[in-house]
Amino acid sequence: MVVVTVLAAMGLSFMGAGVASAAPSAPAAAAPVTALATPVTGTAENGGSFAGTFTPSNFSTRNGDLLATGLLTGTVTDSSGDTVGTVSRTVSMPVTIAAATCQVLNLVLGPLHLDLLGLVVDLNQVHLLITAVQAPGNLLGNLLCAITHLLDGTPTAGGLAALLNAILALLGQL
Repeated sequence: MVVVTVLAAMGLSFMGAGVASAAPSAPAAAAPVTALATPVTGTAENGGSFAGTFTPSNFSTRNGDLLATGLLTGTVTDSSGDTVGTVSRTVSMPVTIAAATCQVLNLVLGPLHLDLLGLVVDLNQVHLLITAVQAPGNLLGNLLCAITHLLDGTPTAGGLAALLNAILALLGQL
């Protein structure tokens, strides 16, 4: 939804067949979009540390999984804080999609007044909202979201990779 809004705001559109056909399994690396640099930090067992950034340059699929390929740069320090070296290399890493929710039911009943042979029932506004959460182990949430989006044409990993590559290309032109 966010991607469509961004593209619509830019006055651009994609045809379904064009996006699907633009998803090679091993695309050529594009120039990294520095605005998308993500901080990466870590510590080693010996007390050393790494601090740097990962900047994606393209997305691809391998065995049905979505991968991000980009430039990892940073500095490696030892336990005393002295710089041991620097890193600047292209790496690929799996992309995980955060737990998603989908709206199953949004029911709003207005105020109700019933007079049943002298029995008066007054009910104020009722708002019933049922949301399913998709995540590993959430069997009912996964099932309800799958059913709710059954006819949406959910993109495959290849289609998603193509769409993300198109967005990277657009951002690279800014």
